[in-house]
Amino acid sequence: MIAQLRGLLVSKDPGQIVVDVGGVGYQVFVPLSTFYQLPEIHQEVRLRVYTHVREDAIQLYGFHAAEEKMTFELLTGVSGIGPRLAANILSGISVDELIPAILEGDSARLRAIPGVGRKTAERIILELKDKVTEAPCARRLAASRQPSPERDRVVEDVVSALLNLGCNRKEASAAAEAAHHAVGDGAGFETFVKQALKYLSEGTGKRP
Repeated sequence: MIAQLRGLLVSKDPGQIVVDVGGVGYQVFVPLSTFYQLPEIHQEVRLRVYTHVREDAIQLYGFHAAEEKMTFELLTGVSGIGPRLAANILSGISVDELIPAILEGDSARLRAIPGVGRKTAERIILELKDKVTEAPCARRLAASRQPSPERDRVVEDVVSALLNLGCNRKEASAAAEAAHHAVGDGAGFETFVKQALKYLSEGTGKRP
């Protein structure tokens, strides 16, 4: 089995590339996430490779990051998902978005990926929810999402400001959390408040 390729990039098109390794050109299928990380033609490229063996062909799938390959392998273990569809899924959603969508049971987000219908989305969630919890990328994402004391202080300050403007505690807390989701940890207090007020003015109950 081929696990890695390092050689000169001969050609690249969305979905597949050719890598010259010692005079032999290897056709490698890649998701768009990897395609956008490729160097220019005739420069060296290094890819992690998944080898798919069929009765009539051997197909190589290449990945820029180890997390991509690991997630690809998890996807191919789902009933009804082959390598082509797994690569297509990674072209339509990043690993950092896919893992939370699976853990949160967000079927709608998965169905937004071209080629993924309701039944496929439900199978992905059902069959991978426990498996992705143990994946290194899931642990990294969980750690990155741990709230910091500074973040908590800013959110509470925004809640207090909204309470002073006449909001109730439930509305203020929801708006502050939605604002944080939209602008991130690095935003200042005024930006937070403006985003929270925008959320409230929309009156949809959804994050902006």
